[in-house]
Parts: sequence; structure tokens; C-alpha cells
Amino acid sequence: MLRVAEGCPKLCVLISVLFISGKSKEAEIKRINKELANIRSKFKGDKALDGYSKKKYVCKLLFIFLLGHDIDFGHMEAVNLLSSNRYTEKQIGYLFISVLVNSNSELIRLINNAIKNDLASRNPTFMGLALHCIANVGSREMAEAFAGEIPKILVAGDTMDSVKQSAALCLLRLYRTSPDLVPMGDWTSRVVHLLNDQHLGVVTAATSLITTLAQKNPEEFKTSVSLAVSRLSRIVTSASTDLQDYTYYFVPAPWLSVKLLRLLQCYPPPEDPAVRGRLTECLETILNKAQEPPKSKKVQHSNAKNAVLFEAISLIIHHDSEPNLLVRACNQLGQFLQHRETNLRYLALESMCTLASSEFSHEAVKTHIETVINALKTERDVSVRQRAVDLLYAMCDRSNAQQIVAEMLNYLETADYSIREEIVLKVAILAEKYAVDYTWYVDTILNLIRIAGDYVSEEVWYRVIQIVINRDDVQGYAAKTVFEALQAPACHENLVKVGGYILGEFGNLIAGDPRSSPLIQFNLLHSKFHLCSVPTRALLLSTYIKFVNLFPEIKTTIQDVLRSDSQLKNADVELQQRAVEYLRLSTIASTDILATVLEEMPPFPERESSILAKLKKKKGPGTVTDLEEIKKERSSDMNGSAEPATVVSTPSPSADLLGLGAAPATNSAPPPSSSGNLLVDVFSDSPSAVAPLAPGSDDNFARFVCKNNGVLFENQLLQIGLKSEFRQNLGRMFIFYGNKTSTQFLNFTPTVICSDDLQSSLNLQTKPVDPTVDGGAQVQQVVNIECVSDFMEAPILNIQFRYGGTFQNLSVKLPITLNKFFQPTEMSSQDFFQRWKQLSNPKQEVQNIFKAKHPMDAEITKAKIIGFGSALLEEVDPNPANFVGAGIIHTKTTQIGCLLRLEPNLQAQMYRLTLRTSKEAVSQRLCELLSEQF
Repeated sequence: MLRVAEGCPKLCVLISVLFISGKSKEAEIKRINKELANIRSKFKGDKALDGYSKKKYVCKLLFIFLLGHDIDFGHMEAVNLLSSNRYTEKQIGYLFISVLVNSNSELIRLINNAIKNDLASRNPTFMGLALHCIANVGSREMAEAFAGEIPKILVAGDTMDSVKQSAALCLLRLYRTSPDLVPMGDWTSRVVHLLNDQHLGVVTAATSLITTLAQKNPEEFKTSVSLAVSRLSRIVTSASTDLQDYTYYFVPAPWLSVKLLRLLQCYPPPEDPAVRGRLTECLETILNKAQEPPKSKKVQHSNAKNAVLFEAISLIIHHDSEPNLLVRACNQLGQFLQHRETNLRYLALESMCTLASSEFSHEAVKTHIETVINALKTERDVSVRQRAVDLLYAMCDRSNAQQIVAEMLNYLETADYSIREEIVLKVAILAEKYAVDYTWYVDTILNLIRIAGDYVSEEVWYRVIQIVINRDDVQGYAAKTVFEALQAPACHENLVKVGGYILGEFGNLIAGDPRSSPLIQFNLLHSKFHLCSVPTRALLLSTYIKFVNLFPEIKTTIQDVLRSDSQLKNADVELQQRAVEYLRLSTIASTDILATVLEEMPPFPERESSILAKLKKKKGPGTVTDLEEIKKERSSDMNGSAEPATVVSTPSPSADLLGLGAAPATNSAPPPSSSGNLLVDVFSDSPSAVAPLAPGSDDNFARFVCKNNGVLFENQLLQIGLKSEFRQNLGRMFIFYGNKTSTQFLNFTPTVICSDDLQSSLNLQTKPVDPTVDGGAQVQQVVNIECVSDFMEAPILNIQFRYGGTFQNLSVKLPITLNKFFQPTEMSSQDFFQRWKQLSNPKQEVQNIFKAKHPMDAEITKAKIIGFGSALLEEVDPNPANFVGAGIIHTKTTQIGCLLRLEPNLQAQMYRLTLRTSKEAVSQRLCELLSEQF
């Protein structure tokens, strides 16, 4: 603003006066009101203002607005300045519009006309001002007006470098605000070649644009990879003197280097060996330069150098294909763990978390365990300590689990309150996942409750109970351990819950010891009763009735407690009802009936821990826990299996935790007898058996061959709806699961299953859904699809959930078929039959003559052929009653042309369908799919 004021002396005077009177707000407002009144009178006066005067007054209005005062006039005068041929006047006009004009203003049309004139003027200065204004406003109206014009300016051969820079950044701004209005066309292939431009400013701006576009349209910008590698190689190998204008504190073009490295992270490793080798050389050079002594002691030098280094390491981690580079990156990050700069330590820990998930660098990361533990103990910054916890969690495996869990428990006692819950979840997950024996696991969780009981969620203590119930060899130890823990004068309520449940089930296993006789167990639990909340008291009452069955000798003592006024006349209706019912049950029921009603809980069904789901929900997407899903579990995992992509939540036990009045849990397969395969029955990742296809699944599947939206399946409990979109070899499917009942679905787990052959041809990425679906509610699941090569089968969608205590398991075919990747192709009659003759090989043609299943309506037939994906070619076949279509099947590896001809015979009510493609299997599959539609 001061630079603008230099050309406007009267504005300098205004600023000086306001500065002098700035000690009094009232004086400032008085001076500004006087100035506004003067400007308003000048604008409304009979005498026409020259360009300089307009500029001066508009500039004053802009300054007053920036001081925080409302401006409600002067907009038209600013628009008039845009038509001036003087740079300073046009500059003030554009500046005023960029700051004060609303995107809904009535003046937008006039502004757009002025911008169009400046863009067409080919004056680089005026074009730059216009492009800056478009980018600053960035409204949808601006995008509609100029999104088609700016790409032409960007790729034009006679456009100056400064204008190209502005055009690239302006187009980037419009694409971010209105991506649907920026057309993809011929310019996309030409803009990639700007990476070879001699002007590094143009290259920098173009790289930012290409990176954003490539994230949405990777295939269209795939050629940018080799150009980016070539440009990066030239920068990395150049000396600081070679790029003097773009060298920042002895680092050549650091911003451009970072942008190129980010662009390369949009793609997998290059397939071309030469390009891949050149990229590897670049990354090695960057790592080598990091080891060199600094060329300057200034912080700007180290910041620029480290920015390039960390982005290179991010690319190495993204590719995850060069073991040597991964290990070197890990060693380099290890040096930063003890750096005096807090930011570097933070970034090093964060990057190593990702490196720990790579099979190539996991062992290298583990060598730094002592340094990370020391950081956990000594680091002052809480955010760095949190990253240290994340890294310990990521590097943990069976060989170091006990050490890491012990260190995290020690740190938990003094940890910041903001991260305690997260640490509790991670300790619980690691103890469960890498337990060498059950006693260590039980000790760890009880210690966890003792140290941070307020942060132990229900999922954690539920999980302990599940594991103890599912393993006979740990039940006695667990009962003894919780009994001893409960003897402490002050116990956390979660410990009372665990103790009440386990002693109620397995207290008889330690009753032979006089120190833990039945009466002592009861008195110990009852001494905690009055200190607990209502849900915990309800659980203890259920434990007492369990004791009646386990220990008949203390039945009278328990009945006296249940008969007391504090129970039978309790203000809480739940406690009162339990006391009344349990007392009545213990009085009238025979021993056999009690033994049946209060029998030991059966083993819980196999499932993955819900603690991991809770941690993912807390941490959000893109964290270490998400990376574990897409990496195979290392051999150190006790079960040796891959983590499932879908997290199944454990059903939360109700207040009736001991199972009275509830349907018994579904028994899983009996636990393995081998003690070497610990916790397999509880931690096993294998899902329940996949159900056979639901009745009517094939019919529903056939209906979706020629359409993308509708209801795929429906019964009295569940409705499954689909909405799909496909483009070339990519697709996205939205699956909607609707609960038609008034009861919650628990453990709701939809899984997309592909055969081995299908997995190699079709890439499917499914996003998890909420494991609980409320009555009458609907949840959505997104499936991203990539067709790698042609395929014959369809994936299976398996849905498992619990409804009213009953396990539900159903499967349907997911309508992802080869024709979904059709792109229609228009052809003339001559071209069609010429291509038809070229595909005359017997193996390329498949023909089917079949009886019509539906009424032979011409309009319906046309709609089905178009819905099938091919273009319907009119007036191509000599017989107007025939239907002709053409299209291309797009896969990642190839494109397959397809021609079809459908000949109806109305008299015989039959069809003859002929398909010709370059692959016999594709012709056969498409013929099968389309024949079922008529």
C-alpha cells in the first residue's frame, strides 16, 4: 500500500494525518468521515474527473477500507479505471475490485468485459493485472467466463514468460474453486511440456498446476513423470552458480525441487528403466548432499536444504520399492532424532512412522528404539513426545513388544492429559497383538487400568473379558490377579468391573485357597459396591447371583444383601428390578435350574479387536494405523496373517453383562489346543464363512448390467442400494445400506470379496463403514474401482451383522461387469463395416441366437444398448430394424474395440446377437451379458 501511495501524494497526506491523530479513535473517525464526504461530493459533482483524480480517490477509499471502515460507493469509478491505458490507474482499479467487489455484484459483467479486453490486448502488463484479478476474486462467475480462455494463453507460443506464470497460477486457482468448469482438452498435453521451459518461474508455476490436475486426472498427465524426473535431475546435479536467479542460500531452486518431488508422488515408480534409474540417481544425490557440511551457517540454508531432503524421503517412502534408498532414508532421519531443532526432530519422527510400515526399512527403524525412548522421556515439546509414541507403536513387533509396552506404561504415569487416552489404546492394542503369553497380557491391562483408569474405555476392559473367557488356561490366573488387585484400598471402577465379571465366572477356580474363599471374594467385591456408579452396581448384582450358583454355602449371605431395603427399595429402577428378580430366582429355582440359567459364558465369536477401530476413529485418516491396513503383517505377527481392511466392532455388552436373560453368544470354532499359537481364537483375522448368494441375487445382478443406479437387494431387514459412475478404466460405486427395522444392527461388516483371478484384473478399494447401523438409518460405503485387464467374474459383496442377538450373513453379486468400462464410439457406416470385416477371424466373433424373454420393443432395446455402454449407431445397418453399436473397453493395460449387431425377428420372437472384438474371451463375456437383457 505504501508503494501505491508513492504515486499519490494526497494519499500520503491522509496517511500522515491519520497517523498523527491515531492516538484518538474519535479523531480518526472524524477525519475519515470528512474525507469520505469530500470523495462522495467529487464523484457526484458536475465536473468530470480525470483519470488521475479517480485513481487518487479510489486509492483513498481502498486505504480507508483496509483500516476497517465500510465503503459503500466508488465501485463504478474503480470499474471505469479498468479502461484506462495508464498502468497505475488500471492497477488501482484492479486492486480495488480484488478487495472490495463481491462475486455477486451487479458490476461483474462490466468487470468481465474489461478483463476480456485486457487479455485480448496482448500487452503483458495488462494481461498480468487481469489474470491477478481473476485469481484473487476466483468466483464461479469468473471461472465460467475465463476457464476456457486462460489455457489458450498458457500454451500459446507467443505468450511472455511472466504472463505464463500468472496464467498457470490463475488456472490453478479456478480449478481449486470450480473444477467442473475447467475443461480438459488438447491443452493438457501441451501444458505438460512447460516442465521443459527454459524459464524456471514458468516451470515452478506449471508444476503446481500439473500436480493438482494429476491428483484428479492421473492418466492424462502421466507423461509428466519423465519430464519431471529430467528437470529434477538437472536441478539436483547443477551447481549453485548455474541457477543464480533461483538459488536460495546455496540451494539450487529448492521450491521447484519440492514441487517436482510432490508431483512424482502422484504416480507409482516409473516403469521405464532409464527414467527409474535417473530418478534413483537424483534421490541418492539428494541424500548424499544431506551428508555434506553446510555451505552456510544461516538457518535459511538449512531450511531449504532440509525441505528438499524431507520431500525426497517422502517420495522414497511413497514408492516403497528401493530397499537401499529406504534404509538410507531411515539412517538419515535417525541423525535428525537428536538434532537441536525441535521441528527437525518432529519431522524425523513423523517420517520414520511411515518408514516403519515398509518391510524393507522396518528393521532399520528398530535400531533407533533407544533414541526414541529417550525422546519420550526427555523431550519438552508435547507434540514431539506424541510423535515418539506413534513411532514406538509403529516399530513394535513380537521381538520388542514387551520393552515398548513397558516404556509406554512408564511414560503414561506422567504423560500429558491430552494424549493419555491415545496411549492407553495403543498399549492395549500392542499387548493384545503381540502377547507372548496370556499372563503378560492380563498383567499389562490391569496395570493399565491402575495407572490410567479414567482413560481406559469400555472397549479395553470388554476385550480383557473376551480373551479370558475364550482361553481356559488363563482363567485361573486372571481370577487370582484381579482378586489381588481388588485388595488395594483405592481401586478404579473399571478394575471393579473386570474383577466382578471374572470372579463371577471363574471365582471357583481360586476358592480352594483360604485366602480367597467364597465369602472373602464376596465381601471384597461388596466393599466396593457403595463407591461405584449404577452400571457397575448392576454388574456386581449379576456377579452375586452367579456366586449363588458357584458357592451355595454363601447363598444366605447374598440373599440378605439382595433383601436389604437399599436394594429392594433402590431409587434406581434397574438396580431395584435386578435385586427383586435375582432374589426370587435364588429362592424358588432348583439347583439344576440355577446351573442352567447361570451357566458359564460360552466363548465369544472370532473377531478383530474394536480397540483398533476406536484408535483409528480418534486419529483420523492417513495415520499409522491406516498404513497398517494396506501393508501385509510382518512375519513377527503371531498369527502370520494380513490385517483385514474392514474393522469389525465388538458389540458393547449391556448392563446385563453376565448374560442373564440374553440370547447366548454364537459359539466360534473350538480353540486350538496348541499353546504355541496364542490368542488365535480371539485375534484371528479370518472372517466368518461367506454365505451363499441370496435368493434372487442373479436376477438383480442382471438388471444392473445396463444401468448403474437402483436397489440391488432387499429383504425384511436390509435394503442395499447402488449408485455408480464409470469413466474409461476407473469407476466409483456408492453402496447404501438401509436398516428397515427399529433395532440396531451391530458388528455391521460389509466385505467385497474377489477371487484370485479377479484380484489381478480388478483393483477395488473399499472404505469402512460404521459398525453400528441405527434402526431406520442408512450408511454409505464408497468403493473405488480400477480395471487393470479384462475379467469374466463379478465380485461378491458379503454382509455380516447382528440383529436382535441373531447373526445375519448374506452375499450378493456386486454388478461390476466388463461393459461398465465401455466408452461409446461414433462411426460412419463405411467405417463400421470396414472395421467389421477386419475382425473376421472366427475367434474374434461370438454369435448367439436366443428366444426373447421380454416384449420386443424397439425403444427399450435402444435404451438397453446405450445403457450397456456402446454407442448406438443410427442408419448404419442396411436393415433399419437391426441395431448396431460400437465402443472401446478401457483397461489399465490395453484398449479393446468392440462392435455389436442385434437382429430381431418379430415373427419368431427371437434375436441374433453378434459381437466382434479383438479378444475371444471379451466377445464371449459381452455376448453373455447382453443376451440376458432381451
